Amino acid sequence: MEKFVSINSLAAAEKIPGFNGRFVHTEQMTISYWEIKKASVLPEHAHPHEQISQVMEGQFELTIDGITETMAPGKVAIIPSNVIHSGRALTDCKVMDIFCPVREDYRIK
Repeated sequence: MEKFVSINSLAAAEKIPGFNGRFVHTEQMTISYWEIKKASVLPEHAHPHEQISQVMEGQFELTIDGITETMAPGKVAIIPSNVIHSGRALTDCKVMDIFCPVREDYRIK
C-alpha cells in the first residue's frame, strides 16, 4: 500500500450524476474526494458504513434521519451505519467523506 498519494493523480469516477469522486482506500476505510456540480442531488439512501462528511468548498444541504442542515467549510456531519440520508449541492462544492469499513463499490477497476 502506498504511503503517500497525490489526490489529483487518482482516476475520477462519476458515481452519481454530478458527483465526481477520487478515492483512497486502506484496509479499514475509504476516503472520498468529491467535486459536485451545483443542483446535483444525492438520493435518499443508507449503507452499512459509518460516514463522516466535510464540505471543503461551497455549500451542500444534507439531510440525516429527517434533520436538514446546510453544510459549509468548518462543519462536519456524522452519519451512523444504516441511517437514511440525502442531499443536494446548493453551489458547486468539494466534499470529503470518510467511510468505515472500506467502500468496495468505490474501487475503480
